[in-house]
Amino acid sequence: MLCESCGKKPSVIRVKAIINGEPVEYSLCAECARELGYANLLFVMLSGYESTLNDFFPDGENSTGVLRCPCCGSAFQDILRCGKIGCAECYRTFANQLAPFLRKVHGSVSHRGKTAGGDLPQVLPKAQLSVMHQQLREAIQSENYEQAAALRDKIHKLEGGGQ
Repeated sequence: MLCESCGKKPSVIRVKAIINGEPVEYSLCAECARELGYANLLFVMLSGYESTLNDFFPDGENSTGVLRCPCCGSAFQDILRCGKIGCAECYRTFANQLAPFLRKVHGSVSHRGKTAGGDLPQVLPKAQLSVMHQQLREAIQSENYEQAAALRDKIHKLEGGGQ
């Protein structure tokens, strides 16, 4: 499909807008989208598609080097400012930056959530083991060997070695 603005280049975005109370849809090429002011919106939406972004920002304009979530476009500074995570993908995108905060607030970097009573026998030991292995690594790293030994024994028991 060709751009509906210039009619020359292939369209890369479909814009839906309400103009004077009427819904309007049109397709634009990268150059026309930039000229019409859709470049900043596209930067957020397409941040995971570097080659496509180069069409919109050929001179590196708006490429600030700030890490952004490819799904919602949030930057880590946005999360710090408002105190809310933008979407589920933000947890993966900002894992390194979020880990210290999550550990401090929740005591762990993984969310265990609620499970149905029937799931507990299979799910709980696996989740517990994961948490305990992390605690064991932290205890060894902080040279708290007594706690590390106790955790090692608990892990061994949960893994079935202590029966």
